[in-house]
Amino acid sequence: MKRILIIIACLLLLPVTGSSQVLENIDQITPFHEDLAAIRKGDKWAFINTKGDVVIDYREDLVISPATENANYPYFSDGKCLIKQKINGVDYYGYIGATGKITIKPQFLNATNFNNGHAIVLRVAKEELGKNDLLDKKVVSYSYDEMVIDASGNSKTFLLGPTHLIYKKDRLRKPPMIQSHFLAPNLIATKSKNNSWTLYTLQTSTN
Repeated sequence: MKRILIIIACLLLLPVTGSSQVLENIDQITPFHEDLAAIRKGDKWAFINTKGDVVIDYREDLVISPATENANYPYFSDGKCLIKQKINGVDYYGYIGATGKITIKPQFLNATNFNNGHAIVLRVAKEELGKNDLLDKKVVSYSYDEMVIDASGNSKTFLLGPTHLIYKKDRLRKPPMIQSHFLAPNLIATKSKNNSWTLYTLQTSTN
């Protein structure tokens, strides 16, 4: 009888033991943002939920937010997290959602985290100026505009530009700096070339 009771007790403990999960050899654990926290192993980041489950597996394209945002690690804001991908040797920035799928494809030379439905980005513009008959090549000019996008990636408010761009990977090892920043969820300050400031009030996004 005693042996039977011991076997029953062991069987009752099996589900509890089997449901536990251990994450080991983590180099960095960050605070939670929107119920998701970033964890790092080496150069790769993943996201866990409040139960400790890995919901976005380790990947190399997550963007470490600048120290000016008081969060030197990737994080979710408005349900989006910054990523970057190299295209033709140049880094382009975009966003993923909470499932890890891309919601706004990488297309910006630089970008901020979302803030109350808006983000500040540098969008590239390409203009064909003509054709070089001698080399049989199109002559193109590149520039970028600093602007506000909504949660779908649509342009909402123009801030600065166009700024001439030398589109060569050796000249774009670092992204151009964004000159604007959020003062409040719907208020942006933009610094112009003459060091004066302009304030933009944004309409609340409904997306």
